[in-house]
Amino acid sequence: MALFHFHVTQIKRSAGQSAVAAAAYRSGEKLHSEYYGEDSDYTRKGGVICSEILLPPQAPPSFSDRETLWNAVEKVERGKRAQLAYSFDIALQNEFSMQENIELARHFLLEQCVSRGMVADYAIHQPDKKDGGIQNPHFHVMCPIRPIEPDGKWGNKQRREYVLDEQGERIRDEAGNYVFNAVPTTDWGKPETLEFWREQWAQLCNTRFAEKGLDCRIDHRSYERQGVEQIPTQHEGPTVRAMEAKGICTDKGDLNRWVRSANAKLNNIRQIISKLLAWLKEVKAELSKPQEPLIVDLLGRYFAGRNAGAWSQKAKLGNLKSYSAAVSYLHTNNISTLSDLESRLDGYDKTASSLKSSLAAKEQRIKKLDRLVQLADFYREGKPVYDKLNEIKWKKKREEYAAQHERALDLFYMARRELKPYQTDGNKLPLKNWQKEKAVLEQEYTSERQQLSAVQQDLKSIRQIRYAIESIRHEQERTAQTKNHKCEIEI
Repeated sequence: MALFHFHVTQIKRSAGQSAVAAAAYRSGEKLHSEYYGEDSDYTRKGGVICSEILLPPQAPPSFSDRETLWNAVEKVERGKRAQLAYSFDIALQNEFSMQENIELARHFLLEQCVSRGMVADYAIHQPDKKDGGIQNPHFHVMCPIRPIEPDGKWGNKQRREYVLDEQGERIRDEAGNYVFNAVPTTDWGKPETLEFWREQWAQLCNTRFAEKGLDCRIDHRSYERQGVEQIPTQHEGPTVRAMEAKGICTDKGDLNRWVRSANAKLNNIRQIISKLLAWLKEVKAELSKPQEPLIVDLLGRYFAGRNAGAWSQKAKLGNLKSYSAAVSYLHTNNISTLSDLESRLDGYDKTASSLKSSLAAKEQRIKKLDRLVQLADFYREGKPVYDKLNEIKWKKKREEYAAQHERALDLFYMARRELKPYQTDGNKLPLKNWQKEKAVLEQEYTSERQQLSAVQQDLKSIRQIRYAIESIRHEQERTAQTKNHKCEIEI
């Protein structure tokens, strides 16, 4: 099935990441990091089909070596919180052969990235299909954020744009320094550029679909922008997918199963409602009379005809039960005419739309709460390490301790920064409130899914009533055709 996934993030030291380690993982190679003085060995990693580095003309030829390239990036980025590279994660298509997918990915990178002066280090992945699931071919791309100048040297990420007064003179701040804005030297990180890349990838795939005579298409726009009433799932990532493949349930996996189930019900309901409304419009036109016929009367005629042709008392009893159930449903819901039935379906249509919006909002909030709880865990686990670090007075011992607990400290700093708006007096976090809110949202989510099931059950009753009315309509058509035939014979 054709699908669109095009996700871009940044690899940065502030998140405890290494460009060399990231490149080794994506390419399935063993690379040595000069910055950290350690090896990253992923030579046993499976599923890597091929990898290649695409260079613009001004890049040094030595950058075609992966270890050389990313060590050069690590060296030029000196800051402890430096942004190192853009990381692309893009889905390939099962409708294309692997060779076609490789050619498609390479064509896209040369046309959209390398032509802009970017270095593109890409790797094609196709993990083994597990438990009869669908293939998941995709490719990863890493591009240094810092541009390369025409002389082959690294350029600046930003330039200073000084703020001027009405006379065109530079403005100073209270400390006497000139006020300036940091302006990116490239458009690579702009939202407009990402949107353009996403659109171009979708167009490239759709063009290939058309060339192969396939009807499937992909769209870079979100469901909301497309006008598709669909609740989006949450990106799981390789760690969650690996745990789920081993039979280990995760919060993200459970949430996505809820979303897929709700989407299936919503889509089914909307299709049924659409068909029933179209049918009602047709029936009302054919059965139009000075006074609209009552549904109960039509049902009575239908079941009377069934009983007339019934061969046993058991069959007649079954017809009676079905008639009683249909009439009970109509009376319970105050439906007497076809117009009433149409109004009922319109109401279901609005209910389905309302549930869709509510479920999507709850899904987003649950995702946010999961993130906050995760950050709270990082903060709680890293706080003793951070306190211990501050107790160490000797610089060398502090550096050794920080290096030993680098991962925990990086996660602590990140959590502290993101949780700061939520902290109250005494640096307390409303963790219990978050957990309580999540539990309430999950209960409400389950309740709304039950509402969807109730709507489906009502639609089942309406479809049974439709079948009876449709039979009466066909009977009227046959009667009318018979009368016309008799008239022709008499004439």
